[in-house]
Amino acid sequence: MTLSSKERAELRAEAHHLSPTVHVGHQGLTEALRQTLDDALRTRELGKVARAKTTDVSAKDAAHDLAEQLGADVVQTIGRTCTLFRTNPDLKRKAGEVPWRTGR
Repeated sequence: MTLSSKERAELRAEAHHLSPTVHVGHQGLTEALRQTLDDALRTRELGKVARAKTTDVSAKDAAHDLAEQLGADVVQTIGRTCTLFRTNPDLKRKAGEVPWRTGR
């Protein structure tokens, strides 16, 4: 799955105000971290990952590893923070709310 530049821009704008969902610490990409992020992507479709300064893995590498493992798209990586998106067609939406990925 690939995001268009317009979809990516909309998701970046939405994610700007989000606090990080998970923090990658000195233990790296643990199973608990993956499960927490998977839950966030299932319920909100958008998740932010913050990497600690002491972590051995780079934010870009962490983003691509997590995206591959969770079937998500990398929206952006800035500094030590990355944002991931995974659509959930079963997610209940409010009346009139437009899904992120229309026509797919």
